[in-house]
Amino acid sequence: MVAEKVKKQKLEENEDSSEHFDGELVASIEKLQEVQDELEKLNEEASDKVLEVEQRYNEIRKPIYDQRSEAIEKIPDFWLTAFLSHPVLCELLTDEDQKIFKYLKSLEVSDSKDVKSGYSITFNFQPNPYFENAKLTKSFSFDDEGNTTSTGTNIKWKEGMAIANGNVHENKGNKKKRDITKESFITWFGEEDTKDVHLIHDEVGDIIKEDLWVNPLQYFNNEGDDDDVDGDDDDDEDGEGNADLNDDDDDDDDEEDDDEDDN
Repeated sequence: MVAEKVKKQKLEENEDSSEHFDGELVASIEKLQEVQDELEKLNEEASDKVLEVEQRYNEIRKPIYDQRSEAIEKIPDFWLTAFLSHPVLCELLTDEDQKIFKYLKSLEVSDSKDVKSGYSITFNFQPNPYFENAKLTKSFSFDDEGNTTSTGTNIKWKEGMAIANGNVHENKGNKKKRDITKESFITWFGEEDTKDVHLIHDEVGDIIKEDLWVNPLQYFNNEGDDDDVDGDDDDDEDGEGNADLNDDDDDDDDEEDDDEDDN
């Protein structure tokens, strides 16, 4: 009887201890959640402040970008040269794209009004023999869940000049067709439905927005290749120097051999 009473008492004590432990754990988790909620609130406030600053400086930068565009328009083939000098974008231009880019007058990147919801990239063209559009625009929109959607301009090709599915269709003369080995960059402006293509388009848009647009002059000047060229020159000079030293060593060896023969 006594043993059973003691056993029952221990079980009751363990249950009380377990309930006490669970209560402390729940209280700690609730406290942690309160702190985390407070941090998230501050982070949201900080993000809003950053967006406000970015919006303000977008307005300040706008007239400066306009001045830059005016200066660029006076430089022949500026954007074509900048694209061809870019390590990634150069791979996207076909021969036909390069011909079309001869008529590219200006390029603009603009954020949505609230900055975080998206941006658009616009290519402004001079009158050209390829399409009727004065400008081609690609717009990207971001939702609250982090998904990206894009829309592009429907290109109004002139008769016989349409580029579709990587092919240039020429309907003049004998109506021959010339195949392009890769998809034309200009088709990037068209709307696509496949997820993989969207991912590629997002990357191209980001490169133009975050890299090329920020400082296109560095690519026009091809400044990224200067170091490599200098390095090659240094290597050549070093190689010539080493060759001269080796020649001197060979001459010394020949003189020593002649002395031994005389002896």
